[in-house]
Amino acid sequence: MHLRATVGLALLASITACSGPGGDPSRQYGANPYLPEPEQYLIPPMSVPQVVGWKSGETPTVPAGMRIQAMASGLMHPRIVYPLPNGDVLVVESNGPGTEPFRPKDYIQGKVKARAGAAAKGGNRITLVRDANGDGVPELTTVLVDHLHSPYGVVWVAGTLYVANTDAIIAFPFTPGQTKITAPGVKLADLPAGPIDHHWTKSMVASPDGSKLYVGVGSNSNITENGMAVEEGRAAIYEVDRLTGAKRIYATGTRNPTNLAIQPGTGQLFAVVNERDEIGPDLVPDYLTSIKEGGFYGWPYSYWGQHVDVRVHPQNPAMVAKAIKPDYGLSSHVAALGVTFSQGETLSPRLGNGAFVGEHGSWDREPLNGYKVVFVPFVNGRPNGTPVPVATDFLASDHKTVRGRPVGVALDRTGALLIADDVGNTVWRVSGVAGR
Repeated sequence: MHLRATVGLALLASITACSGPGGDPSRQYGANPYLPEPEQYLIPPMSVPQVVGWKSGETPTVPAGMRIQAMASGLMHPRIVYPLPNGDVLVVESNGPGTEPFRPKDYIQGKVKARAGAAAKGGNRITLVRDANGDGVPELTTVLVDHLHSPYGVVWVAGTLYVANTDAIIAFPFTPGQTKITAPGVKLADLPAGPIDHHWTKSMVASPDGSKLYVGVGSNSNITENGMAVEEGRAAIYEVDRLTGAKRIYATGTRNPTNLAIQPGTGQLFAVVNERDEIGPDLVPDYLTSIKEGGFYGWPYSYWGQHVDVRVHPQNPAMVAKAIKPDYGLSSHVAALGVTFSQGETLSPRLGNGAFVGEHGSWDREPLNGYKVVFVPFVNGRPNGTPVPVATDFLASDHKTVRGRPVGVALDRTGALLIADDVGNTVWRVSGVAGR
């Protein structure tokens, strides 16, 4: 065995004993989450369940009054689901472009995350799923466009399909109803990437009038350990002019804005953001928040407002003073990767006003956290209240094996909830038993 692999595996055997267990995640829901004192580690704790996949007949669990079915299966690492106006659903199948580990810790973390499916081969393509009668059983599943470069965000506006590859937004002429894109794509705008590209996903949503595209770009490290030079233009949300490709930074300090959504009625931009690691099982809560133009959300200098991260050098008290507290804590290390707003009581009266969040699941916390889709209720336009589990049991009852991991979420034209499961290679569809 290669020496580096031998050392890495030996370290893995001792890692889970390096930290005490995390507390009750419910203490970290909402606007004022519990924030313990940070811990420091020589080697950060890691805990990842082994992938076993879904057996025949198995599905995630949903509440009484709903049903769940596999709408598409046998996919290649599906990450994003995007319904088109005609009812067709686009599924982005992707994974990172692959980079050499920058430090020994990167190598170890990569091996740990691979246990939970992070290293699975992505399709680098977009598949189209057509369910014309809305029963959840597609009449057609076909590859719409392939040979993409680690695609993630996708948006259709006015005859053009915009795809956020890891390094650029590509525009394709496209009319809903087409089942194949043959025209070559045209680059609209470059996006931060580079040889490290630590957070490779580029989430994307269109403004309510379709004139702008908002793109989430993650940091190039956990907490600047790769140097500040590689963080230029990272940990930010961009605004891109849809017609010219001109771009500007809209908000900063968002360590990894993994998904974006526009709130119906208000037009307000929201994001789910994955916070920093390696200071304890209960730090720092991932969050759902509205995004203010010109706002700064703390990374790397502080978290949850003015809680200073002492690992960052040099410190920047002026930026800490400006840091905006997020709206709503989802609890620590859930790895929120998907968000979409409800469209009335299409699934349940209890799920009529709020946002669905796909929680991919923790890799550095014991007990494990996330591995489910939750609904965050809103009151007076703001997230408020305890999250409601909507799809669970992606993590097996033994908490040592994982069947699937939810990523992107979206509502189809019937109001059913679609869930991309990148480990189960499936798109799940959750609907009310009696239909809409």
